[in-house]
Amino acid sequence: MCGIAGIITSERINEDNLAAMIAALKHRGPDDCGSKIITGQGRVAALGHTRLSIIDLSRAARQPMANEDSSVWLTFNGEIYNFRALRSELEERGHRFTSQTDSEVLLHGYEEYGTDIFKRLNGMLACALWDSNSQTLIMGRDRYGQKPLYYWHQDGTFIFASELKALLRHPAVAPDIDPAALSRYLLFEYVPAPYCLIRNVHKLEPGCFLVHSADGIKIERYWDISFNDDPSIGDEITAGERLEQELEAAVKRHLESDVPLGVFLSGGVDSSVIIAMMSRMMPAEKIRTFCIGFKEGSFDESSYARKVAEHFGTDHHEQILDADKMIEILPEIWHLMDEPLADASIIPTHLLSRFTREYVTVALGGDGGDELFCGYDPFLAHKLAPSFKYIPGWLHRGVLEPLSRRLPVSDRNMSLDFRLKQTIKGLPYPLPVRNQVWLGAFSLEEQKHLFSMDFLRDAQKCDPYAEIMATDRAGSFRDQCDQLIWHYSKYYLSGDILTKVDRASMACSLEVRAPFLDAEFAGFANSLPSDLKMKGFTRKYLLKKVMKKYLPSQILNRPKKGFGIPLSAWLKNELKPLMLETLKDDTGAFRPETLKCLADDHLTGRCDNRKQIWTLLTYILWKHSLSKHLRS
Repeated sequence: MCGIAGIITSERINEDNLAAMIAALKHRGPDDCGSKIITGQGRVAALGHTRLSIIDLSRAARQPMANEDSSVWLTFNGEIYNFRALRSELEERGHRFTSQTDSEVLLHGYEEYGTDIFKRLNGMLACALWDSNSQTLIMGRDRYGQKPLYYWHQDGTFIFASELKALLRHPAVAPDIDPAALSRYLLFEYVPAPYCLIRNVHKLEPGCFLVHSADGIKIERYWDISFNDDPSIGDEITAGERLEQELEAAVKRHLESDVPLGVFLSGGVDSSVIIAMMSRMMPAEKIRTFCIGFKEGSFDESSYARKVAEHFGTDHHEQILDADKMIEILPEIWHLMDEPLADASIIPTHLLSRFTREYVTVALGGDGGDELFCGYDPFLAHKLAPSFKYIPGWLHRGVLEPLSRRLPVSDRNMSLDFRLKQTIKGLPYPLPVRNQVWLGAFSLEEQKHLFSMDFLRDAQKCDPYAEIMATDRAGSFRDQCDQLIWHYSKYYLSGDILTKVDRASMACSLEVRAPFLDAEFAGFANSLPSDLKMKGFTRKYLLKKVMKKYLPSQILNRPKKGFGIPLSAWLKNELKPLMLETLKDDTGAFRPETLKCLADDHLTGRCDNRKQIWTLLTYILWKHSLSKHLRS
């Protein structure tokens, strides 16, 4: 796993700018770094790379990497799990390789197939290819967005990097906040691609490639989620047998490595499934598993992880996180997250990554299982939501919402009052928007009372609800279940979960892989009928049924907990000074009286404002951290 950066311009390249960008990505690739400036026909391409050595540890694998005649250059971040099959195919067509890397397969694959090579890749990646003959830059990103890719362009200059902090090391990229993107952040708790919180910076969307030439920029989608029925799946028994085969094959592909690897083990179904499949391929005592726990019981999953580890006999390691440890690492968090990300589980994810990196260089995780198999609570809530469609607006606004605010407030993880309030808040909206209102911190209506007048005027220039509905119209669904999988995959999985894991792990130079998002397996899962994913009110129905012969019933039947932290209680105690100081806010974006009200209501127990307060703290402290690092 690596960091990539580059500059394309018709002017002279300042090598110090490229060097500064590469230095900002050192954590993504501490083992090696390299750069190359390619001139010709009036345009100059400067490519940079930092390397975390995973496959082929020799110098032959160094990047930027060129083809035989140096007409095509590559800087690559990621893993291609089907690279051996592609390599054999390319060798049969006359291509000659000088390394054992998966990176070189992409280089020769582009020579052979052009941009169609992206359709053939099964992996996680962000890459840039410079074609000297056509004076064209080609950038691509994997299907679900496991690896990041930012870019900026203006007046014939194009700059790209794996992370925003590297892009901002170039003096042409000004760190100006885009109020419209800030509105999206407050709704989503992250900024969804293709947008970025910094004005004029963009993120390449998952499943897309970009072509930059003298004629400008063209972006094309090479892949999208589809839910076409597969006639070969047959009945439930046949589907279960096929699911097991596809899952085992996906995990096997994700074990390709020349360095030690382990598994993030939460004790939930998805990570336990990974262990079960691995145990069929290697002695369990050689599988290293890693877990983070909490002192607060309603948030702690370590006992479940321990049970799975004992069941299979893995080499298990765990640590306990408390508020003091969290406060200690918070300054790291604002910097590593790149853009503000209000998912507080980035903190234990970072600690888990740092802990895991003491033992291995690669870890497998269960990300994607909830999206593919309807694992989240809102899948159930949406099933019930149509029952409320006949409730008139006046009753919802005048009775249900006020009543929900009177419910006793609990600090427990996913407490009943928290779920009910979020559910009632989202009921008036159509399904795609409702789902986001349930998941996010501030609806557009709530933002009107939060933003200062100056920011509100610019923030309202975008309509995130309309953007969500446009995404919905782009899909083709068999039923509501498909529709929800589509939206979770397009937004929450890509913008939150995968971003969180990438930043938290790569800050520790740890590569994390997600076998559930293997291209072949995910394609198979999306072709399954919805009633095999959620039968009645049983989520992950077929997956759990298949895994009965591998996993203890306590793991398969346990309530979903999620990787949360005791944020509500910590904000009233250990984090109270930080909260009160930060919400004085000197950014000018928010109304002081609204910030004070949010804090007062939370501290007195009138409301559980953890989501709203943490979203605001994350943005304000991220902005302060950004200014600090730009000055350094």
